[in-house]
Amino acid sequence: MSAPARLPTVAGEPAPPRRPGRRGLLPYLLLLPAAAWLVLFFAVPLVQLAAASLYDPAGSLATGYAMGWAFANYPDALAAYWPQFGRSFGYAGAALVLALLVGYPLAYAIAQKAGRWKNLLLVCVVAPMFTSFLVRTLAWKTILSDNGWLVGLLRDVHLLGADGRLLATPVAVVLGLTYNFLPFLVLPLYASLERLDPRLLEAAGDLYAGPWRTFRRVTLPLSTPGLVAGTLLFFIPASGDYINAELLGTPNEYMIGNVIDSAFLVRLDYPQGAALSFLLMAAILAVVFGYLRRTGTQEVL
Repeated sequence: MSAPARLPTVAGEPAPPRRPGRRGLLPYLLLLPAAAWLVLFFAVPLVQLAAASLYDPAGSLATGYAMGWAFANYPDALAAYWPQFGRSFGYAGAALVLALLVGYPLAYAIAQKAGRWKNLLLVCVVAPMFTSFLVRTLAWKTILSDNGWLVGLLRDVHLLGADGRLLATPVAVVLGLTYNFLPFLVLPLYASLERLDPRLLEAAGDLYAGPWRTFRRVTLPLSTPGLVAGTLLFFIPASGDYINAELLGTPNEYMIGNVIDSAFLVRLDYPQGAALSFLLMAAILAVVFGYLRRTGTQEVL
């Protein structure tokens, strides 16, 4: 039998709705692997971590933990380790400022001035990430050591005293954070600046705008999406890092990531470690939403 003929529609009359078929379901089927991955490796561990944060702190790994709905774990953990929280955000903020001073001119130079060397310079920015995070931090430990060339140079020019040092100081931790997370700031900035139309800069010059005013009124506003994305990609992992403080600092420079690491792996205090983890996530989310609201770029999320 031949297929029934489709009835013509009257001019101006809307066509009958199409029945959902296999093509309509195809996008959802393609999303299933990613959704299963997120549920299995993000949602489930997050629920388990939330449950662990409410365990009775009187338990132990040997005897087991009972669910005591101990919401007091949160204020107790915050009261005990609020200096590490402040230090984490302070170090991450200082590293972000330093990274902006280095990364914005670098991204602008690659995007607008590098010419045929653009790809090579981008590879140079990304190349350190081909090496282990731990190896890169250990390399900085050698560079900043008391017998290293950098400390010797600073002593020769009298920027450091005879007994001055960089390693095991907040300066070393901030430098390590800046170096390790700098590509996360440069690449989004480059993506925004690379789309900047040079004719807009020429037009600003034709209107008698100086270099600083051109940057402030043209370049910076047009690069805001990349700037916001880059600062978030830099600040979020930097505030939760613990490797740089562990290898380049002392216990006096420990961040909240070091405390969480110790709670889970050394002291085996799972309720406190889980509570500190949730407090860190809440603090980071508060900073991120406050930053996006202030910059007027909520659509980044």
